[in-house]
Amino acid sequence: MDFSFTPEEEKFRDEVRAFLDENLPDDANRNDLGFVAGWQKKIREKRWVGFSWPREVGGGGGSIMEQAILKEEMAKRKAPALGSCFMGLTWVGPSIIAYGTEEQKQKFIPDILDGKYQWCTGYSEPDYGSDLGSLQCKALREGDDYVVSGQKIWTSIAMWSKWMILLVRTSSDSADKHKGITCLLVPMETPGIVVRPIKNMSGGSMFAEVFFDGVHVPIENRLGDEGEGWRVTITALAHERSGIAEVESLMRWLEGLKDLAREVGRSDETAVRRRIASIETRIQAMRMSGLRFLTKQLRGEPLGSETSVNKLIRAQLEVELGDFAVDLQGAAGSLVAGAEAVADGGRWQRMALSWPEVVIGGGTPNIQKNIIAERILGLPKD
Repeated sequence: MDFSFTPEEEKFRDEVRAFLDENLPDDANRNDLGFVAGWQKKIREKRWVGFSWPREVGGGGGSIMEQAILKEEMAKRKAPALGSCFMGLTWVGPSIIAYGTEEQKQKFIPDILDGKYQWCTGYSEPDYGSDLGSLQCKALREGDDYVVSGQKIWTSIAMWSKWMILLVRTSSDSADKHKGITCLLVPMETPGIVVRPIKNMSGGSMFAEVFFDGVHVPIENRLGDEGEGWRVTITALAHERSGIAEVESLMRWLEGLKDLAREVGRSDETAVRRRIASIETRIQAMRMSGLRFLTKQLRGEPLGSETSVNKLIRAQLEVELGDFAVDLQGAAGSLVAGAEAVADGGRWQRMALSWPEVVIGGGTPNIQKNIIAERILGLPKD
């Protein structure tokens, strides 16, 4: 495998680094709202938000390799996000570009790039979890509208989202459960929608359950053909799981763990060193897998079920990193705040309690294991 970069790609890396040197302040100022707003304006002007999207829809028209370089350099320097509409940039935008009408592209893509509002995803349901093929939230055609009734759960940031990309069942005629699923773009202020936050272990409310009672959605808000919502969803999920920039994020957490081990005087313990080595090995395995996915993209090959491997490893590491940090602190690991013994202001304890936000999103570990077993290893379906 050739890991070298072309002169043009190295030139682009130098451009990114120079931009970061000029525009990124020290850590103390990066959460300042004024700085974040100015940062987003600057990277939007450079078309680094939606960098690999076609220029005709407002993106940067950059290559896949340049996008990987951009995200990697940003992650290394702990720069703010490339855009403020995470769901829109990660899931919704690519799906609209691939399956949307020209009217939908003109209506939604500029606002996603500008971060004017947030999107949420109406996928999981109470009785079926991440088994999206079994969803039962129904939409019936009435004239020029779909009328939606049912429930979704574990919907991220539904409380402050303006729009939802929603999967509904419009037909149950096919033996293939993935047929008859349709994708709709739904304003969250539509009458009949009720959002109830779900509080997690750390006291936050990233998730919510959402109820639909006779919600009318115009047919022009359908994304893709009726009954082909599964294809739209696969595009979105594969796009979310294909990135390798998250490796840099995990490496930063690991470096923090090493600092924590030194701080509490346990960095020379054999068991601690072995555990750190195990974590680092799996992070590097994610990097190699990510490069493999990147190679397929460069060849114009579609990403498929193999992206579930990195999603599964990431989920496992999110839990283990938090648990390990708590273990390192001994008795102080049970304290979140209010005592001098709490390391780093309790951020490791909060991490240990907040993992569901990352682990559940995009499909739980059990779902990823089933995908790997059935679609990669060819094992019988569970």
